[in-house]
Amino acid sequence: MPDTPSDGPQDTPRVTVAAYLLHRLRELGVEHLFGVPGDYNLGFLDQVADSPEHTWVGTCNELDAAYAADGYARLRGAAALVTTFGVGELSAVNGVAGAYAESVPLVAVTGMPATEVASAGRPVHHTLMDGDYGHFGRMFAEVTVARADLTADNAPAEIDRVLRAMLRQSRPVHLNLPTDVVLARVPAPGEPLVAAEEAADPGLLRDFLASCARMLDGACRVTVLAGHEAERYGLREPLRELLAAAPVRSAVFSSGKGVLDETAAGFAGTYTGGISDKRARSAVEDADCLILVGAPVSDSVTGGFSHHFAPERTIELRPSRAAAGRAVYEGIGMAEAVGGLRGVLRDARLPVPDGYGETVAYPAVAAGAELTQRHLWSAVGSFLPEGSVLVAEQGTAFYGAQEVPLPADARFVGQPLWGSIGYTLPATLGTELAAPGRRSVLVIGDGSLQLTAQELGTMARYGAAPVIVVVNNDGYTVERAIHGATASYNDIAAWDYTALPAAFGAGPGTVAVRVTTPAELADALALAARTPDELVLIEAVLPREDAPELLTALAERFAAQNAYGA
Repeated sequence: MPDTPSDGPQDTPRVTVAAYLLHRLRELGVEHLFGVPGDYNLGFLDQVADSPEHTWVGTCNELDAAYAADGYARLRGAAALVTTFGVGELSAVNGVAGAYAESVPLVAVTGMPATEVASAGRPVHHTLMDGDYGHFGRMFAEVTVARADLTADNAPAEIDRVLRAMLRQSRPVHLNLPTDVVLARVPAPGEPLVAAEEAADPGLLRDFLASCARMLDGACRVTVLAGHEAERYGLREPLRELLAAAPVRSAVFSSGKGVLDETAAGFAGTYTGGISDKRARSAVEDADCLILVGAPVSDSVTGGFSHHFAPERTIELRPSRAAAGRAVYEGIGMAEAVGGLRGVLRDARLPVPDGYGETVAYPAVAAGAELTQRHLWSAVGSFLPEGSVLVAEQGTAFYGAQEVPLPADARFVGQPLWGSIGYTLPATLGTELAAPGRRSVLVIGDGSLQLTAQELGTMARYGAAPVIVVVNNDGYTVERAIHGATASYNDIAAWDYTALPAAFGAGPGTVAVRVTTPAELADALALAARTPDELVLIEAVLPREDAPELLTALAERFAAQNAYGA
């Protein structure tokens, strides 16, 4: 933060509210801010543009900015979105709601009219012309865990309170920043924003671990099942240490894919309830003791609630709560519980289960003239570089990706709980900027791409170089699988996908190819490997009715659950 003059009663250093907020964001590792300019946020954007520690990323619309911030936060641990009042923030609210559902920490900053204008209820543009300036804040209150209307008097305390809530609960928050407050001078940040997590009561933790030891006594088959909260709360390394403490099996919900090392001994794959493959289902459902880590259930991750966990043999860890069987212990954080369980597992002296050293591999697929989903995923799995980020759009891509073992140190991004189509293209912009040393590989359906395709131009503008595989199977395949296989409402316009990068301003080095056979796909991915610094778009033409087996099975359950025409 630049040197600032002191004008307080005790020569306390003072900064603008904008500088205060930007300083706190940089503390959290946020270097990029996503959004769209509007007259109520332009003064703040001047400060972003002048900040040597931040980069403004202007997207094509506010919804895409929210999606990009979501993808950024999944790799950085936090993100920031900036919109204008009313028209801008409401365009972004769907993306913020998705971050709420998926436990993604981001701050939505709304530039709003000046304090005096709002206090007087003047009928200015971007309002509902009724004098009530609180409508949109109340809407955001439904999809955030904390929010504040900033003033020159409350800004430091409220910024810190709201951002701490974002970190503590790993969910979105909202700040209203009036135009006249941006440059108001406030005391500079003092103590660090992030404080050490408060430890659980030692006696409570001891009782919980003793209960876990009793559950593990005599157990032969123990499995750890991780979900998305394990990723959001930074448990990747603690879980690696936990799994190294004893020969236990491990699996993930689709929402938690990527949080565990899928190359490690004992990894059994993705568990999706009754439609899981035999290995993953056996590891979870036949366990003598199942340890759930940050793994709340939903229909999309449990095969339509077809999971089977016996509470009396389940240890469950959630944010600020742990359970051993039916005994619940409030106030124990997941990291602390995982750390304690490591010692309990080590002391349990579990036997090595049969097949423990086997690793998950994508089944071999014979080459053929026609490109199919199985060919596609086998090729993607073989291509993924170590440390890459696999991003899979909801639908055929997401469920096909569940069968692909990730390479060492890889990450996975998807949105199975909120499931907003079009999310992943802007989210890939976010992952590319958040982790430029990791190449993002996006697989997205043609229908989903058409919602947010314009962000290809933003990628080119900011030098992002992902590999994008567009699955062209002529429409909304996941919807066809659920209902209306031949209905016209599941059709989409036929686009020339390989023409899109150039149309949106990509440079001459960009690669855009169309493939229709396994051999052509292999050649295209080999070309992508040789051009790591260029955006690569591969249009993969697949049969209209072809879908991953997991999606087909889940679609049948969703159709029954929705009871169309019943």
